[in-house]
Amino acid sequence: MERMSGEEKRGREEIIREMGETREIGEFVSGKTEAWRPTAPLENLRRRAQLYRTIRAFFDRLGFVETTTPFLSRDTVVDRFVEPISVRVPLCWSEKDGFAERRFCESETARREATTFYLQTSPEFAMKRLIAAGMDAIYQLAPACRRGDRGAWHNVEFTMLEWYRRDDDYRAGRRLLAELALGVASQFFAETGLEPKRWAKKPVVERTFADVFEEKTGINPHWATCGDLRDFADRAKIAYPESYVAEEFEQTTRISENNETGEVKEVEEKGRIEEIGEIKKGVGAGATKDDWLDLIFAEVVQPELGADAAVVVYDYPASQSQLAKTRQEFDGERKKAFDVTERFELFVEGVELANGYHELLDASVLRSRIEATGEERRRDGSGELPRESRLLQAMEAGLPACSGCALGVDRFFAVLIGAKSLDETLAFPIEIA
Repeated sequence: MERMSGEEKRGREEIIREMGETREIGEFVSGKTEAWRPTAPLENLRRRAQLYRTIRAFFDRLGFVETTTPFLSRDTVVDRFVEPISVRVPLCWSEKDGFAERRFCESETARREATTFYLQTSPEFAMKRLIAAGMDAIYQLAPACRRGDRGAWHNVEFTMLEWYRRDDDYRAGRRLLAELALGVASQFFAETGLEPKRWAKKPVVERTFADVFEEKTGINPHWATCGDLRDFADRAKIAYPESYVAEEFEQTTRISENNETGEVKEVEEKGRIEEIGEIKKGVGAGATKDDWLDLIFAEVVQPELGADAAVVVYDYPASQSQLAKTRQEFDGERKKAFDVTERFELFVEGVELANGYHELLDASVLRSRIEATGEERRRDGSGELPRESRLLQAMEAGLPACSGCALGVDRFFAVLIGAKSLDETLAFPIEIA
């Protein structure tokens, strides 16, 4: 497999030094790695195994139960920008003695023929079903796949650490993430003998999305218009696609759900984009406010997050709720209320490592969000994804209050060992899988 551009011209010792490890004899041939060999140094793979043991020990001490849920499922997370890999599976099992009819309250016979399954982008749906069924605190180290994700910090297949705990509120969810990041890092460095990174020696810092965004841009993300954000992108010379620019288009603006009733309000308006609550992309060309926020955050804000200490960013714009609860905040200066989503993310050295929610419990609100996201995907030209799921059934039966989080194990391991890309943490990335 070809390495990153320019590495062929460097000497064997320099490559080894950059990778941070001494590779075992025979792994290099004229500056290239033979395609059958792992891209990660073997010592890194041994250290990765130690990281798994450390993670399991952390959760064992807290009384969590390790779970295993299906990697192949008819259900999948519906997200505008996450593309699952679908698998057409003909009937590959035979039932004996009317098993399905006796086991399930609803007959599965209509679903026995060839059907579409999905390699899971996250074990989230299945793990929440376990919480709804009565589990209290669970975690999982699971494979996950996302179509099209490949780069220094992306691989199509990756390992996800995900956990949920009943009765954890928003603050408890953030606190558990911080405890895991520092606790696992400290034990990992002690077990491997590696020098602890600077960020691992300091307490985790918590900052709101508005704080970190406004610090770097001078713009409050909750009140900014698309025009404000586009003007900033132009001043900062941030490149963006031509499709981001549109003078007028029709759009649906979804105001967040009422926390008392779960009711979702929708209004239609035409013309220049102005923000009211939670904005969803409408008919026609042009970028939504979320598109601009994501672009500017990725280009200007994120690269400097977690340089000195790990940072948990929380209280994202309500339009980025996904499967999280929202709540209303009041801006004393403007004398106006606005909504935020109870979502939090962990950043270390500019790398996003984890994403967590104070979990949404209302199935009707989630169903509405899935419908809206499905329409966004349709307008984007993305494939249709199932809008009904077993998770919705579980939520209708009663999902208890909980907080959950997903952490990318490959990325976490990479920042622990100072790797420059995931290839140093994986045995066989997608090109040689």
